[in-house]
Amino acid sequence: MEARTSQSGVEGHVGEHVRIGIVTVSDRASEGAYADEGGPAILGFLQEALRSPWTAEYRCVPDEQAVIEKTLIELTDRVGCSVVVTTGGTGPAPRDVTPEATEAVCDKMLPGFGEQMRAISLQYVPTAILSRQVGGVRHRSLVFNLPGRPKAIRETIDEVWKAVPYCVDLIGGPYMDMDDEVCASFRPPAARRR
Repeated sequence: MEARTSQSGVEGHVGEHVRIGIVTVSDRASEGAYADEGGPAILGFLQEALRSPWTAEYRCVPDEQAVIEKTLIELTDRVGCSVVVTTGGTGPAPRDVTPEATEAVCDKMLPGFGEQMRAISLQYVPTAILSRQVGGVRHRSLVFNLPGRPKAIRETIDEVWKAVPYCVDLIGGPYMDMDDEVCASFRPPAARRR
């Protein structure tokens, strides 16, 4: 399934237009056996937090490593997403292969994303140690994995996104302006726009 949602951002923004990929990895959701809840949870965060104009590119794919890799490459290389966020497929089950697909397409890994998400989730559930989320950079795109449940998505994305705008700056992407009341992103003083 493919869907596109556009937002114009909040008036008075200082950021540039950004394209963001949202990928739900789930056999059952991709088959239509149940409605995807992870993708809409990510979209809800973006609607609340981003002040820059943005476009979301949504995909829902099965737990197949080759398909996940192809989708990540499409969104980064052809569609031009500066950030691609996945949800689902990060546990220890045999078909959970999202981290492997992410590592296969990234040029540089950023271990801090997985470390931070697990640290956050461990405050809520002891099974967070079973999560294998990763983050990395492919060319000029940041790619990272979120948990699959909407509650866990919001617990983690609200925190890790604080580093996303500056990471995108560093890899040559657009300057993203955030709503500080929702997500106060961090940039060193010299990197901030006035």
